[in-house]
Amino acid sequence: MPWTQEVTTAATLGAAADATRRGFESAGLHFGHGTDNAWDETLWLVAHLLDIQYETGWQAALQAALDAPADGQVLTQLLTIAEARIQTRKPLAYLIGEAWFAGLKFVVNEHVLVPRSPLAELITQGFQPWVASVDNLCVLDLCTGSGCIAIATALHQPTWQVDASDVSVAALDVAQRNVANYDLGDRVTLIEADVFNSALFQQYHLIVSNPPYVDAAEMDERPEEFAREPVLGLAAGSDGLDIVRDILADAAAHLRDDGVLICEVGASDQALQQEYSTVPFTWLEFGDGGTGVFVLTKSQLRAHDDVLQEKRAGTR
Repeated sequence: MPWTQEVTTAATLGAAADATRRGFESAGLHFGHGTDNAWDETLWLVAHLLDIQYETGWQAALQAALDAPADGQVLTQLLTIAEARIQTRKPLAYLIGEAWFAGLKFVVNEHVLVPRSPLAELITQGFQPWVASVDNLCVLDLCTGSGCIAIATALHQPTWQVDASDVSVAALDVAQRNVANYDLGDRVTLIEADVFNSALFQQYHLIVSNPPYVDAAEMDERPEEFAREPVLGLAAGSDGLDIVRDILADAAAHLRDDGVLICEVGASDQALQQEYSTVPFTWLEFGDGGTGVFVLTKSQLRAHDDVLQEKRAGTR
């Protein structure tokens, strides 16, 4: 029996979910937008259809739903979205219009990347020990996309003020929806800017960024699911460092004396270390997985300003 028929005739939602998993696996889907395997992605879809929130007790609620007799309408919805996932190769987040980050739900569409940064772990830890645990800090989320980093930071630190910038107006429209959904208009300010090119920027205690950092070779070889994401949010030149060079060269001017820059460069970390071999990057380790995030203080950026300016000028 085809997996599609197994879904529509399943006696329990769990049986339908298992059939969906096998359908995903046989279709050769690529995972990496919030899950890394077919079963977890299927459970995410089921949780969405049943409006099960990722909060205390969600796993027990999901298991109870899987064990219960199947609802025909839910099975139809499950099959419709599962078939669209296979046929279009779009990340599931785009098909259902939402994704989770740092324990929070965000609106997403194809104008923004699907949230998946290891920075979520740092946000929930209050950016410790890199940022002082005090009230009224000013933060800039550079290249904000959906606004997930800025919003999660503001929610986990209720006294902090957060600016969030992006060059994409379409991305800022998504971020605005998320800001409104969490009623954060008084503490999260959205700014249209190409890196630091805005007079609205101030001096910050913390600049955090998940900028485009994918090199040309990886862009050419990326799975179809990743090709569905906006190129503007991924591509960063031949070595993946085009945007990061600008960030490194200009960040110090927008940091307070005790300020720090925290930036994700993913798989471009080796290229960065090779090109900036004299710069004392601190590379973070994450309990939940993820690599390629560095920390530099303003004093370190200033101490190596000649190198930072030279490297940027050399690529122009």
